[in-house]
Amino acid sequence: MPDILLTTLNARYSHASLGLRYLMANMGPLREHTEIAEFVIGLKTAELAERLLAHAPRIIGLGVYIWNVEESTRLVALLKRIAPEVVLVLGGPEVSYEVDEQAITALADYVITGWGEVSFPRLCGQILAGKPTLPRISAGEQPPLAALRLPYDEYSDADIARRNIYVEASRGCPFKCEFCLSALDKTAWPFALDEFLAAMARLYERGARRFKFVDRTFNLKVDTSARILDFFYQRITDHPEDAVFAHFELVPDHLPEALKQSIARFPPGCLQFEIGIQTFNPQVQALISRRQDNQRAEDNLRWLRTHSHAHLHVDLIAGLPGEDLASFAQGFNRLVALGPHEIQLGILKRLRGTPIVRHTAPFAMVYDPYPPYALLANDRIAFSEMQQMARFARYWDLVANSGRYADCLPALLGNDPFARFMAFSLWLFQQTDVTGGLAPERLRRLLNQWLTVTATGENPAGEAVLPAPVRRSRELVSVLADQRQRRHREADGP
Repeated sequence: MPDILLTTLNARYSHASLGLRYLMANMGPLREHTEIAEFVIGLKTAELAERLLAHAPRIIGLGVYIWNVEESTRLVALLKRIAPEVVLVLGGPEVSYEVDEQAITALADYVITGWGEVSFPRLCGQILAGKPTLPRISAGEQPPLAALRLPYDEYSDADIARRNIYVEASRGCPFKCEFCLSALDKTAWPFALDEFLAAMARLYERGARRFKFVDRTFNLKVDTSARILDFFYQRITDHPEDAVFAHFELVPDHLPEALKQSIARFPPGCLQFEIGIQTFNPQVQALISRRQDNQRAEDNLRWLRTHSHAHLHVDLIAGLPGEDLASFAQGFNRLVALGPHEIQLGILKRLRGTPIVRHTAPFAMVYDPYPPYALLANDRIAFSEMQQMARFARYWDLVANSGRYADCLPALLGNDPFARFMAFSLWLFQQTDVTGGLAPERLRRLLNQWLTVTATGENPAGEAVLPAPVRRSRELVSVLADQRQRRHREADGP
């Protein structure tokens, strides 16, 4: 039985926790007394506690994230009731900021904020020796990356066979986008490249074929990026029948010719790029400290779409301070015209610790107090409109990002994608009253119904859903703005 149990609740089974494996690799003499036990959100709290306590640990280290904090809070509360002798140590981004305001941190024995690879083993050693000296809440020590043992040998054969393998060639980010926790980093720190590639080679030799890089800025240093791409391309060339898939997050306006040449060589199905555009509005970008050359970003996306086989997953955020629906619609239409394979529409979230909080009062930002802390309204977008945007994003995933209805998309989106898809999403919600659980066959029937009747100018529901089935973006936004002004006048009285 281990003295120390490392655990977390992953969002899906396919997600293997990189953080737990970093801790495991850096436990030093305590490694042989430590085990990892991962779970997936959705388990009953009592069952989860039972499984953890079956290991008879003296210490449980729990990784807390935005997707598992509510279930983790219930778990910690239950464990302290039934096994108060077990020491509970929390870590992870969700408990690294605003610590005093959280129920879960009040329940736990210890909290380590930030980096844990040095501080967690030190604390465990003190606890097991009966002489803990670290404070109950302590900032994790950030060592030089060269002092850390890489975690990749901690992936099991079962992980390699069935799960995505998360890796990082660097930590941190030099950019200061205020909606992101990486805005708090001073810079990006690279791992020693030769050692990192040697670890990737060992993973490949063990059978790993799905590599997901969590670097915030994979293409920050082009020479490093090119060497990593060369590593994967060489293996694809040597074993074309044994496909490798690699996912990277790219800075959108930084794609030098040398990197383009490396990317262009890859065959289909091998590369995926996650590219954060977030907004095309220069005033909003300046407001949130986001540096981005929009024209260069657009040119790079167009080049990637036409000269590479990479799958492009591009992000936009609705609800950023200073951006109204008209501006968001323009950015959305601009992005659709570039033809990425997926557009991920996110609603702004107030992640704990992020500088976005400074805009709360000036822009009347109202956030959900419960995870994932999504924006509910601001001075430019009313609550009802934000709800419409949330449904828009969900339906976009089901219809556009799923790839199931590519034959219908051109007719659905026409020459004004935002307005046309907004009209469709409003009607679809009226027909179904749900945003999930729609079987693909039913969704296709509804999509065909919408396309058939709007082509003839009729209304699918036989009643007024919108003043017109398809309204241009500026007209739709104008109607919403008029409605909002009327509500304000009514609230103010005569």
